[in-house]
Order: sequence, then C-alpha cells, then structure tokens
Amino acid sequence: MTHTATGKLPPDTDHADAAHDLAAENRALRARMAYLLEQAERNHSIMTRHQAFDLEIVGAGNFPELVGTIFRVLPVISELDSVTLTLIDEDADIRTVMLKLDVVFEDFPDLIFVETLDELGLDLARRTAYAPTPKPLLGMYDRLRHASTFPHAPAGLQSVAVVPLLRNKRIIGSLNLGSCDPTRFTPSLGTDFIEHMASIIAICLENVISNEMLKYIGLTDSLTGVYNRRYIDRRLLEEIARARRQQYPISFMYIDIDHFKRVNDTVGHGGGDEVLREVAARIKNELRTSDALARFGGEEFVVLLIDANLESAAFVAERIRASVAGSMITLSPELQLSVTVSIGVACLEVGMAEGDPEAIARNLIERADGLLYDAKENGRNRVISYRAE
Repeated sequence: MTHTATGKLPPDTDHADAAHDLAAENRALRARMAYLLEQAERNHSIMTRHQAFDLEIVGAGNFPELVGTIFRVLPVISELDSVTLTLIDEDADIRTVMLKLDVVFEDFPDLIFVETLDELGLDLARRTAYAPTPKPLLGMYDRLRHASTFPHAPAGLQSVAVVPLLRNKRIIGSLNLGSCDPTRFTPSLGTDFIEHMASIIAICLENVISNEMLKYIGLTDSLTGVYNRRYIDRRLLEEIARARRQQYPISFMYIDIDHFKRVNDTVGHGGGDEVLREVAARIKNELRTSDALARFGGEEFVVLLIDANLESAAFVAERIRASVAGSMITLSPELQLSVTVSIGVACLEVGMAEGDPEAIARNLIERADGLLYDAKENGRNRVISYRAE
C-alpha cells in the first residue's frame, strides 16, 4: 500500500518537537535561575563585605586609621583599580592640625586637598531647583580632565565615578572611583549604592576630623599655637620608649624669656602676648619637623629634639638664642623691643633610657630646668648644656 503526501507530520513527530522545545525552555529557565542565584549570592557577598567595611570605618579612632582603611579595603571589596579621596581644606586647617598630630601625609599619596569647591571636578552647573546638590559624575576616564582627581592613575584606567561627599547639604570633598572596565561606570548606571557609601564615608570623615581638631585644641597653647605641657609630657614618654628600642639619644631644652615681667610692665599684657608669639615663631623656625616645641606656661618654653646628642642640641639652642636676640621685635611702627632668652639643655644619651619612663622624663626635665637656672644666674642670654653621667 502506498501513502500519499499530505503536508502534515505524523503525531509522534509533533510530540517530539514539543518535548524538545519544553526541554530547551527548561534548560533556559535553569540557566536563568542559576544566573540569578549567582548574582544574588554575589550581591549578598558584596553587601556583607560593605557592611563589614562600614563597621570598620565607623570604628576608626583617628584620621590616619580612617583614611588608611578606605584606601586599603575599598579597592578590594568593590573590585576597583583606583580609589582617591579629595577634601576641601580652604585655609589648610585640616592639614595644619594633622601635621601637628604627627600625621605623615606621604603615607597617603591618593589623599588630595583642594582649597575651593570648584577644584573638586564636580559639574556644579548641573545643580537645579530639583537637584540642589550635585550627583555623582560617571563616565569614561580622560587623562587631562581627571589629572587632579586621579594623580597616580594606573595604566589602563577606563571609567570613573566622582562622588560628592555631603554633610548637611554641604560638600566637603569627593570620593573618586576608577576601573579598567569601560562599562563599570557609565552615565546610565544607577548611583544609589555609591551615594550611600559616600554618605557613610562623609559622616566618618567629619566626625574623625572634628575629634582630631578637639584633640589638637586640648594639646595646643591657644596663645602661641605651639604645643602645651600636656602634649609634651605625653610625647616625652613615647620618645623615651622609642629611644630605648631604637637606641638613639634625645635632648630637651628649657627656655625662658629674660626679664619678661619687665616686658609686661613696659608694653602691657597685650604687647607681652605679641612677644610670646614672636619668640615661639623664632624658636620653631630653628627646629626640624620631627622636633616638638611647647609652651610650659608663662614665658617658659621647652623643646624636645629627637635623635639629637648633646652637642647638636646645644648647637640648635645657640641658634635659637641668637635668633631671638638678633633682631628687635616690632610691636608697632613706633615701638620695638629687644628680647633675649636663656636656655638649659639636657640629653638622654643612648643606653640611659632604661627604667621607669616617667621617672626618666621627670629627671630629664629637672636637669634642663636646673641648667636654665644656671644660665640665668650667669648673666642670662646664654645656653648652658649638660651631659648625663
């Protein structure tokens, strides 16, 4: 028997095709489900890492710890090739205070300070009545346009995000993120996540900077701007311990302005304050950044010199004496004063830092104070030094 072609497939063929389509659809659904699960797990992992990052920066106790955590952790958890931080520091207040608190800015090459809002690289012209604060700027990396934002840009940087740091609608800086993936930061990308991250960083920065400012105020003489006794007492203990470990000498100067009561009697306390400020400035000009100058009270100053033996300390002390005595202090166009200082210098030589640090510090200060007394008894305007037995 012969069959005539009718253009229809046998029923079993229809079933086979349907089963094949269903299997393909199931495979596609399974693949889609696996992809969604993978993305969910990845997003959960990212969220967990960022939550841990948030806790770490919230717990940062000082400025170097906070900034160091941002630069160390954020590139890893966010898979970024570059992270920089720009802060507005109009009058260099932040830098001044951090230097006073011994922050080493060379340790943070990706920390950038600018003096004006316009230097941030944010398109402030984009602000409108509906969006009064700037949104993050996302797009392709441009070597010239982003030179100040990414001063040490890695080779192959492709896309960047410049995210404003906002506190109470005030811009305090920007968090700058860079990637070698050209699709990582595009203008169409949602920015809720990076804005949230930047807001937490901004809060932490403001809190830490405020705390550091308060710490600075508590360790600084308000009249002269140099350290106070509280700071030098603490620093001396730290340096004695460090000198013990690293085997180097430290020296201590006790400085007193000669006949300061006569100055106050002549020009009043306002003029006396000006003299104190000028003497502090002249002393500071003769010191290294590693040395510490403090006002102990009244007309007395002290200097802590790190890794300095008695000979070099006495040399510096003589320079200080000559600087103060060498030129008149001008209080007004009509009024100039000649001022001198007496200085006692004591040294803690290598091997002399063993024992109770507080007792050693007290003894070092007392030696320098005694030598200052000798300098005054021997005519003032002189340096007398002492070598520990």
